[in-house]
Amino acid sequence: MEVKEIYWLKELSKEYNDLVGKKCANLGELVKLGLKVPYGFALSIKAYEHFMTATGLKEEVEKIVENERGAGLDIDKDVDRMIEMSGRIRAVIEETPMPPDLAGPITECYRRLSEEMQVGEVACAVRSSGAVSMPGQMETYLNVKGERDIIDHIKKVWGSAFTTRAIVFRINNNMPISWAPIGVAVIMMIEAKSAGVILTVLPNIGDTERAIVEGNFGLGESVVSGEITPDSFVIHKKEMAIESRSIGQKTKMVVYGGTGTTLCEVPGALQEAPCVEDREILEIVRIAKEVEDYFGSPQDMEWVVDKRFSFPENIFWVQARGAKFTKQEAGKDQEYVIDLMLQLFRK
Repeated sequence: MEVKEIYWLKELSKEYNDLVGKKCANLGELVKLGLKVPYGFALSIKAYEHFMTATGLKEEVEKIVENERGAGLDIDKDVDRMIEMSGRIRAVIEETPMPPDLAGPITECYRRLSEEMQVGEVACAVRSSGAVSMPGQMETYLNVKGERDIIDHIKKVWGSAFTTRAIVFRINNNMPISWAPIGVAVIMMIEAKSAGVILTVLPNIGDTERAIVEGNFGLGESVVSGEITPDSFVIHKKEMAIESRSIGQKTKMVVYGGTGTTLCEVPGALQEAPCVEDREILEIVRIAKEVEDYFGSPQDMEWVVDKRFSFPENIFWVQARGAKFTKQEAGKDQEYVIDLMLQLFRK
């Protein structure tokens, strides 16, 4: 395996997990399975190490953490001090210039993405990819445009490894506080008609014969945030039959803004209409079953329907990972956390 600072997603597979993080490695694995996935690139932990050591940030962050520890920081009591320490660390990371010998290759990759899409500055999602799963602990940024903003948001993602919740997670799992190498995915965004998640096992009861598909119009952030009740469909996987459906009153959806995203009203005529067609649901299930068979375990997968393409070429995939719910786990109190959605792109 060649160790590099930047990889195209098509170069990756699950063997790269510890180098680029689970999300990026899994996207590379999906490419090899023939699924339509984002076109983009990944920064490995070697890029993080380059940035932190070349700029002196490694020592600076260690000093901030050690000073707080020396002053008797108690994570269970000193919430305000934890928040203040997190803010200082994130600020110094975000404000430190990217070393030229790392900024140059990142810029070149972004230019190639823009050329692929035949636009001057392609909009991208910039998201974290940790080797250890930490759902909801770090940040994702959507609709990022321009060379400078791409680099700035890569630094923001690196800095988000030092959110208060991420620091507490590492402390509780006996992981280093001041050293948090993570991968970063930079992926072209698409025009999402709808987006959501499929779980190839029913939550709570551990029914592996059925899958559940949930989604909403627009980008997938609204599904995660809980601001709307998503559409929900239960499908018998062997018979490929939709057994039940619950169409939520979807009053809000997340769409692109000038930069970033914005929450807006769903047009009245669509609020009680399904966000995904039956044939799209069944195609989502069919593909998820193939991935489940390949990995040999239930899967938690994120999908996006691109309004620019016709069926079935309009279905893209952003992530596949082992589902948290199994028959053995049925009945246990568990929290199901879905990562912030990316939106998808040309293959």
